Amino acid sequence: MSAVVTGSYRPPLPARAVAGLLGAYKRAFAAEAIAGLLSRPNPVRRTGFEFQLRIDARVVEAEDVIGLTLRSPSGADLPSWIPGAHIDVFLPSGRQRQYSLTGDPFDRKTYRIAVRYLADGDGGSREMHDELREGDLLRIRGPRNAFTFVDAPEYLFVAGGIGITPILPMVAECARRGAPWRLIYLGRSRASMPFLPRLERCRGGRLEVRPDDEYGVPDLDALMAEAPRGAAVYVCGPPPLMESARRVLSATDPTASVHTERFSPLPVQDGAPFRITLLRSGKAVDVGGDESALAAILRVRPGTAFSCRQGFCGTCKTRVFAGEVDHRDRSLPESERDSAMLTCVSRALGDDLVLDL
Repeated sequence: MSAVVTGSYRPPLPARAVAGLLGAYKRAFAAEAIAGLLSRPNPVRRTGFEFQLRIDARVVEAEDVIGLTLRSPSGADLPSWIPGAHIDVFLPSGRQRQYSLTGDPFDRKTYRIAVRYLADGDGGSREMHDELREGDLLRIRGPRNAFTFVDAPEYLFVAGGIGITPILPMVAECARRGAPWRLIYLGRSRASMPFLPRLERCRGGRLEVRPDDEYGVPDLDALMAEAPRGAAVYVCGPPPLMESARRVLSATDPTASVHTERFSPLPVQDGAPFRITLLRSGKAVDVGGDESALAAILRVRPGTAFSCRQGFCGTCKTRVFAGEVDHRDRSLPESERDSAMLTCVSRALGDDLVLDL
């Protein structure tokens, strides 16, 4: 599937020296308490701090769901965040995963995440459940936010299963502000649905817990049709749930503000195969019609940086030296589209691309 190109490109010595100094500065800066303090003015960002956190507590939140509380080994304050934010977690195996922050944004000492065990997944959740213990260190990047909590006269939240994780802090914030809210929480059974006790303590709104074994399979279109006019609607869960939200609300209430978040990349549509040459690493890789450029690059360059895999965070932005790009992202400015691409979603318009990797 991949082939090695003879020769290897290395940046000139001054460029390497500058890059090394910047990397050292970033690591030292993020390790200090000042990193959290200076993050306050910009809690929603595409680039995040990188640092190590210790697993301070590990608890069972529901069937097949564990909650992890993360804390700085030095006790320093952590970078600030707002509801909807997530962090990147780098596992000991080298796997990289994204998890929504479920705790209290006013708690600057800890981050809290939840992980559902996926027996048919690719191993990330198994590693989190089976191998991580209290006291272990994890490399973290973030926080970032692509699920922004906006000001609105009222809110409708719809969460499916583990999709409750980014919505929980939003409900808590509504309760704190006194903003009207309604949460429809779907799942297989109550035993499989995390955070029910915490949600029941949130005041000023309406919590509807609708497990399938009590209510049957939900009529998603009917649920979406109940959204108040002009409300901010937040939906997180399986793809059919989010597709129903957008379809129904666009037809019934154009005033609604619809916000969705996926936990997995979108499938590639209308993709054609092409080849990527990685100029600095001296390798080339073939990209299948049904895979992303990023997925192919990771086969030959596993340390390549990425985060959202959906074209909004900008972590995988890469300089393009040659070739024409089919841009499919949501964030790259027009001024950069002739010279860069987001490899997680964008593709080649022709047969070849040459990238600065």
